[in-house]
Amino acid sequence: MGLIYDNWLAHTGVFVATICAVSLAVLVHYEGLIFVSRWLRRAGGRQRVKVLYAIYAVLLLHIVEIWLFGLVLWLLLHWPETGHIAAGANHVALGFLDAIYLSAVTYTTVGFGDLAPVGAIRFLAGTEALTGFVLITWSASFTFLEMERFWRNP
Repeated sequence: MGLIYDNWLAHTGVFVATICAVSLAVLVHYEGLIFVSRWLRRAGGRQRVKVLYAIYAVLLLHIVEIWLFGLVLWLLLHWPETGHIAAGANHVALGFLDAIYLSAVTYTTVGFGDLAPVGAIRFLAGTEALTGFVLITWSASFTFLEMERFWRNP
């Protein structure tokens, strides 16, 4: 085969790290949405303002999840066999905040293309994009339900 499949230990490590990151991100999202929903029901104040609180809370959850994936990516890149990040045709050393940036454009499926994973870490990036898409749509459903509940009563 080619270089892509030469190091099965690195691929296994990326796979395990990806499963852990996805599981933790889904758990953070699930528990976060439950917390926000319960808090909004108990919170006083104007009903329509609660929708704003829900939006801010959902955005915060996504930021936490992006940072989680960025941290996992950054840690995996310290194991050279898992791959590297390319900027065009060049191999680049990725700093922590660069990993967060790459995570954000991957999670949101924007994918500017200025940075690209090479090697086994592509599995993490692809799975993060799928996870981000699912969690963002889950947030949209949650927001719709909260708006349905609080928007009617000004």
